[in-house]
Amino acid sequence: MQKLSLTLAIFIMGGCGIAYEYTLSKVSSDLLGNSVQQWALVIAIMLFFMGVGAEVQQRLSDRHLISTLVLSQILLAFLGGLGPLFLITTFAWYPLHFSLVHYGLISVCGLLIGLEIPLITRLNEAFSSSVSRNLGMVLRMDYAGALLGGLFWTFLLIPRLTISQTALTLGLITLLGTAICLFAWRRQTRRFLLLLSLLLVTTFLCLWALLRADAWTLHAEQSLYRDQIIHSATSPYQRTVLTRSKNGTLRCYINGHLQFSSDDEHIYHELLVHPAMALAETPRDILILGGGDGLAAREVLKYPGVRSITLVDLDPVVTEMARTDPALVSLNAGSLLSAKLRQRHLPQEPTGEVQAPPVPQNSLRYLPSGKDHTVGEVQLLHLDASRFIAEAADQRYDVAILDFPDPSSPGLAKLYGLSFYGQLQQLLRPGGIILQQATSPWHARESFLCIGETMRAAGLSAVPLHANVPSFGDWGWWLAAQKEKRSEARFQSDLDLITAFPVPTRYLSGETFQAARVFAPGFLEISPDSPISITTLNDPAIFRYYARAWQDSQ
Repeated sequence: MQKLSLTLAIFIMGGCGIAYEYTLSKVSSDLLGNSVQQWALVIAIMLFFMGVGAEVQQRLSDRHLISTLVLSQILLAFLGGLGPLFLITTFAWYPLHFSLVHYGLISVCGLLIGLEIPLITRLNEAFSSSVSRNLGMVLRMDYAGALLGGLFWTFLLIPRLTISQTALTLGLITLLGTAICLFAWRRQTRRFLLLLSLLLVTTFLCLWALLRADAWTLHAEQSLYRDQIIHSATSPYQRTVLTRSKNGTLRCYINGHLQFSSDDEHIYHELLVHPAMALAETPRDILILGGGDGLAAREVLKYPGVRSITLVDLDPVVTEMARTDPALVSLNAGSLLSAKLRQRHLPQEPTGEVQAPPVPQNSLRYLPSGKDHTVGEVQLLHLDASRFIAEAADQRYDVAILDFPDPSSPGLAKLYGLSFYGQLQQLLRPGGIILQQATSPWHARESFLCIGETMRAAGLSAVPLHANVPSFGDWGWWLAAQKEKRSEARFQSDLDLITAFPVPTRYLSGETFQAARVFAPGFLEISPDSPISITTLNDPAIFRYYARAWQDSQ
């Protein structure tokens, strides 16, 4: 019984250990951004302190091995299970102390995880005198548990639970494994009743926190925003929060970063859509990559000739919010309510189709009415944009609108890369147009120029635009077309001819569009002594430029 309990315990501990690392890494990246850096940093610190834990156990007497193991696991369940709630609360209410709590928590959790294998190996010596067999069994079960724990975290916990609920579930599983060990070794355990009491109290706390996690998180999270939170949701990809001020201003945040404000989002989205629609010869079939909030689709649907919109957004939580939250539906004019929802996730699942509810005609308040206007069909696909363009070889579009997040990680940098633009232009019909949001040219000039240089390297003619969006400051976009159809000189001449737009707009006019083409003298010049690198799969140059720019501006 005791040997079996050790086998089960190391299997459970191996699975929970890797899952705790993933959980704390995700919380750190959600709160602090820069996901690659945070994942690497958190896991590296935890691994180091696992080594410290292995060193500490050498100083423990054989008489206290099982008591130490049980006590360390109870503490790990408490800190690891409630860790995300501690971090969110500290980040919200005690930001000056966040780094201390953050790195202290991951260090202690790493140390406790590091105690597991040495302690169980020493306990298992009673059943295996051979060092090789002993280590082989312990490490085999630990690694098998780590594999199962990683799969369990990735495919079962994160898709179905919030990050706080995930951590607390792991805490309860840890306590289950600890209980098995405690009862199997109760005759050799000093202070059995005390340890049992601690285990029961910790289990009760984790269960109570599991029931209260959402309310606790929302209460802490509300203090991060000046306006009332009216909608919040967590997906495997990000945390999305919608707020509304007393005067009715709607703001959307992803992982704490502002995505749009209803006060001025029309400036951004009109420049994101209408220049491309004006330049395309026959804008009938439109591709939107990103834009799950439906605001870009709102602008596209103003055109009576639009036949179809294919909107590709990785996160179904965002598109669901755009289809169901009354405030956001009002802002996007119900642009996604008429969609024939085709859900597709990674890893790929069988495609299913769900017919959306009918849209009252008066809900499309931004759309022109009349017998000559037909609302184009909108299809939603939930998968990575780079995978979509690689698999959509038989599709053709007149306009591609790229509404991606800023290139704040190497994973996002590929969406601004040479191979991406090369594949994307293969999906365009002759005369097709690409319009890319391109971060702030003022704060991230090198990143902005890198996008244009990468587009040109991919065989595109590229022209920059910029405008002041009050919520973000000076913001930029790049217009691009296939070079064999439009040379850059001809592209500029075509832009000169745009003096008006054929659909209702609040900001964009012929004059404001022409003003968006004007940059300060010398701003677009690239010095031969400081050339701008292009972004490739091998070299995510735009990520380096972006990270350096925003670090320098802080």
